[in-house]
Amino acid sequence: MHPPAYRGEASPLTAALAPYAGFFDLFGDFAGYVDHFLLADLVDHEKQTVRFFADFDDFSGVVLPAGRVDEYREFMSRAMAFVRARNERIAAFTTRCQPVTGR
Repeated sequence: MHPPAYRGEASPLTAALAPYAGFFDLFGDFAGYVDHFLLADLVDHEKQTVRFFADFDDFSGVVLPAGRVDEYREFMSRAMAFVRARNERIAAFTTRCQPVTGR
């Protein structure tokens, strides 16, 4: 489960991401990127897919809900669930990784 950029394939984002290839290379692969930035809650490991907040149609549609209240509510529900889960992941990480201050 690697996005096109990590598979060496073209996507609509290729031109925008190409200048930053060295940055993305620091993580080795997509899993390294996800782990470093604590983004596991955006990945469905079983299905090997990225979880989007809105229905994803392979870069051919709009990325935000357009005009329908039920679509907006679902988008916001998914976004807020991600924020809560990531905040918990960050809190757990910072608890495990307390710096030694020498005081």
